[in-house]
Amino acid sequence: MANKEEKADEKQSSWKDFFYNPRTGEFIGRTASSWALIFLFYLVFYGFLAGMFTLTMWVMLQTLDEHTPTYRDRVANPGLMIRPRSLEIKYNLSIPQEYSKYVQPLELFLQPYNDSLQEANEACPEGVYFEQDDVEVKKVCQFKRSVLGHCSGLDDFGYSKGQPCILVKMNRVIGLKPQGDPCISCKAKREAPLQMQYFPAEGKLDKSYFPYYGKKLHAQYVQPVVAVKLMLMEEDYNSELTVECKVEGSNLLNSDERDKFLGRVMFRVSVSK
Repeated sequence: MANKEEKADEKQSSWKDFFYNPRTGEFIGRTASSWALIFLFYLVFYGFLAGMFTLTMWVMLQTLDEHTPTYRDRVANPGLMIRPRSLEIKYNLSIPQEYSKYVQPLELFLQPYNDSLQEANEACPEGVYFEQDDVEVKKVCQFKRSVLGHCSGLDDFGYSKGQPCILVKMNRVIGLKPQGDPCISCKAKREAPLQMQYFPAEGKLDKSYFPYYGKKLHAQYVQPVVAVKLMLMEEDYNSELTVECKVEGSNLLNSDERDKFLGRVMFRVSVSK
């Protein structure tokens, strides 16, 4: 019985000595000086790693331009997008709640294009690139909402009349200067052509809105948009139409089968009554 008690005491004593041994002054098997040397080693080691990481990041950042991405080869040609932000526009003429979900986003999107705001921007000459490489604060060319005519939002963008307006825009690419006369052209994928109205006329994307200098330098920039009014007739209702829009008249790509949004966009429209 005494042997068992002695063994238990020895075991308990050995655990206590492992955490702190009063005879040798060791804590968890090491003296204070040993622990100090270990902490000093790791302090120097990780301090060196942190310093080397900081130095390499600093050197790398010196090679970057704050306003222009270094590599832009994958976005040399912009894609097309539409507003409202939906590739399937479907509603009933007799139910305003159904088409209001398209009208409200259009109204919100065009707020920066209001004529009163655009008056503060530059009245740029048409057909000429607005290059500002030597100017620190980049100016912005006017794009007034009134240019969109019947698609400017004065009559709910034509949705209540069954002739909805679609806004087509090109994605922004820094430094892009499209050659030729870029314009947006749309057509319905069916045998009989669908009549459309373009605002500005002929779906023109004027060169004066190019190049774009980036979000920081060109903070107030508003990109040109083309409004396409679909002149649906009575026989077009209650059926689904597929419409494809492309950027034409320039050197921009619009027929890459690997990217269906490169220079083009396709959407469906279905109006019922």
